[in-house]
Amino acid sequence: MDAIELLQALVRIPSPNPPGDTQTLAMYIAQLLEQAGCRVQRLAPPSKPEALSVVASVGQGDPVIMLHAHIDTVPIAVTESHRWQFDPYAAEVHEGKLYGKGSIDDKAPLAAMMLTVLEAASDESRVRGTLVLVAAAEEEVGGQLGTRWLADHAHLPKCDFIVVGEQTHNRVANAHKGVMRATIQTLGKAVHATNPDRGVNAITAMARIVLALESYHHDLAQRQHPTVGVPTCNVGVIEGGSTANAVPDRCVVRLDRRVIPREDPAHVQAEIQAVVAAVDVGVASAAVTEFLYSSWFDSSVTSSLASKFFACVQEVLRDTPGPVGYLPGSDAKHLMTSLREGGEIIIFGPGSYEVAHAFDEHVVISEYLATITILKQFLQKTLLG
Repeated sequence: MDAIELLQALVRIPSPNPPGDTQTLAMYIAQLLEQAGCRVQRLAPPSKPEALSVVASVGQGDPVIMLHAHIDTVPIAVTESHRWQFDPYAAEVHEGKLYGKGSIDDKAPLAAMMLTVLEAASDESRVRGTLVLVAAAEEEVGGQLGTRWLADHAHLPKCDFIVVGEQTHNRVANAHKGVMRATIQTLGKAVHATNPDRGVNAITAMARIVLALESYHHDLAQRQHPTVGVPTCNVGVIEGGSTANAVPDRCVVRLDRRVIPREDPAHVQAEIQAVVAAVDVGVASAAVTEFLYSSWFDSSVTSSLASKFFACVQEVLRDTPGPVGYLPGSDAKHLMTSLREGGEIIIFGPGSYEVAHAFDEHVVISEYLATITILKQFLQKTLLG
């Protein structure tokens, strides 16, 4: 298929999440791959059958190489809908860019991977090993009912090398941060504000905790990962009080603690609890609850397959191939159990995550075409006889 026409077709099939109904897009992908001769499975969790993923393969035996991209997108926010200069589902090409919701996140990597698999399927007798394509639902909401479900239910093979399609300007990313979310609540005593000293102000108590968390954030800068940088702690939400003329008896904050590779989530959780416990909140009480964790990902990228991928990037870009860090999360964290001993995962694709999730999302066509070239050259160096 023509590379531009395929990407346009993918963008023109909306797949916003929420609600996360990927059936139409998944069926389109599955049909194309089946027509080319791939072995195709359409898979969805019973709890959300509309979250349909596709797993397709060509060839057999070793090595096993997986190309993975997600097929859901974020929805179009009300605040951004009027700011698009092009219809977000028209996939228009203008001045070397293809515009549309999902064009960069994640349908350009998906299209590049599909074209690579279609090339392998065009003459399967040449394939020396197994090439797998995963077009996964649910990534935008954490991947639990997408890639995580596929892996946990043995729908994914054990692989020697996995390429996760995301936005790296076609460099090789070998790590991303994890995230620990937590809720902190302070409780005080409500009284009339005409004599506030009779009460216990929960917001004042929380203010001391917020300042302690800010100090903790600065202390985290002493830790460093070579590609994703430092861990962070951000207080993103604060809620408390009901009226100005009453002492508030409750205050809540929600924080986001970014976790660098090799940090132990149990230790991170204990650190947050210790920061809060060390704050003098007087007679108020403070508690940390509702921890929610999403893992980091890290890969050594020292295998022969990784070296071949680096060489392909170097040859096409004529620039340093990496490794670099990928600051947002990805489904790579759910694929660690799909690796054989010595297997590796990289994150790779055109464009920048800063263009994703925004109005006028687009992919630079020259970068997208370079992605295709790199993946096809990697296929030639590894699986095609």
